[in-house]
Amino acid sequence: MADEKTYARFEMSRLVAEQLVGERPYLEFVRHDTMSVGLYVLDAGATDLQKPHAEDELYYVIEGRAVLELDGDQRPVQPGTIVFVPAQMKHRFHSIAAKLSVLVFFAPAESSSLAR
Repeated sequence: MADEKTYARFEMSRLVAEQLVGERPYLEFVRHDTMSVGLYVLDAGATDLQKPHAEDELYYVIEGRAVLELDGDQRPVQPGTIVFVPAQMKHRFHSIAAKLSVLVFFAPAESSSLAR
């Protein structure tokens, strides 16, 4: 994991492998006061248990297909979709049709407890 004084470079294949061996769907790999970044993976049919966060989020969908519920609004997501979610907004992925892999950027760094 990168800290605030370390330059870091990541390979997606290594992040995916590291996330697979972990016991949680979320793998944080960058942590700095101003932001944090992680890989969030949910299998097809999985339930997304996350709750609103104290930070703004940006999602970039790497693979998979699902629906992202944003404060009651339903938005389909697929590879290449980018979604901004303001702090405290209710949101969750559902109807996950294919394994969903998402890069998650928090600003400032994620601090709220996640039910991931």
